[in-house]
Amino acid sequence: MIDVPNGRGGPQQIPRPPHVSPGGPPPWNHLPEQRRHVDLDLLVERLGRYEPAYTDRGLPGTGKTSAVLVPLYIDNGEPTVLLTRRSPALRSHTHEVSFPGGRHDETDTDHIDTALREAEEEVNLQRSSVEIVGALDWFITGGSGSLVHPYVGLLDGPPADLVAHPGEVEAILPVTLRELLLDEVWREEVWVRDGQRARVTFFELHGDTVWGATGNMLRQLLTLATDPV
Repeated sequence: MIDVPNGRGGPQQIPRPPHVSPGGPPPWNHLPEQRRHVDLDLLVERLGRYEPAYTDRGLPGTGKTSAVLVPLYIDNGEPTVLLTRRSPALRSHTHEVSFPGGRHDETDTDHIDTALREAEEEVNLQRSSVEIVGALDWFITGGSGSLVHPYVGLLDGPPADLVAHPGEVEAILPVTLRELLLDEVWREEVWVRDGQRARVTFFELHGDTVWGATGNMLRQLLTLATDPV
């Protein structure tokens, strides 16, 4: 039985295997909650120095590539990240929480262009308002076998005139990094499938559960932000 704090978590369907056990504390557990305020300037500096690696989870690649945008900005003094909930009209991963993004198109100049184009198509985030400040580790998705390139974009303020594309996005979800760092939001599970153990990260928001690839990206981003070194 998985315990979720009262009032948190959403309707997302989690395909847990039969063997699941609790995982460990968050990487930022060394900080008391009252000190878990992200310095966005410091995070941007660290992202600029970070060299993305390829995270091999033993999944077979298909040769397909895609890119996502991790949009960050300050809203009322709080570093905030922009997430989306996927539309029920999509063929897969319906209602799941993700970053704007999609498959690399032949007309895209590079994967940054892919991430910016998809963000504009999905939520009307204008590329002129986004400064790419770094990248997170690449990884292969379990469903499509696509190699994903995550890019972190800094906005000059809360984005205006966002519109959810009805065929792709059910809701636009701004979330402060402070909330994501709360103990009651974090959960890790250890899944055992086909004899292989995997640690799965969850963020339990009010009305939504973030997990899977998006949870892993948030974990890496927040670890960079709170690393004492």
